[in-house]
Amino acid sequence: MKQGTIEVVFKSFLMFLLLCFLQTNISAQDSGSTTSSSTTSSSSSTEITTAAAGDNWYASPWVWAAGAAVFILLLVALTRSGGGRSTADTSTSTDKVTVTKTVQRDTDTDTGV
Repeated sequence: MKQGTIEVVFKSFLMFLLLCFLQTNISAQDSGSTTSSSTTSSSSSTEITTAAAGDNWYASPWVWAAGAAVFILLLVALTRSGGGRSTADTSTSTDKVTVTKTVQRDTDTDTGV
């Protein structure tokens, strides 16, 4: 059962990485479109502005990457600690067992008459 959980976490992590790379590839595409039959060309310009220190810290990509990494680590830690107790730790078990015994005695005594 625990092996299946580890496989699910591993597959989820790989899917997350795949989607991150896909998103990076998509956002890196040029906004202008050109066709092979058209003779006009389009150009795009990019303007980079830097914010003052402390402004829009949540807009930085490294903040989102660090947050995602922390989230994944927490998710893995919670799924691994959610399992049952180990078989080697049975000396500290606090399970209660109730035993009920029923005794029936013969009331029919044969005196031999």
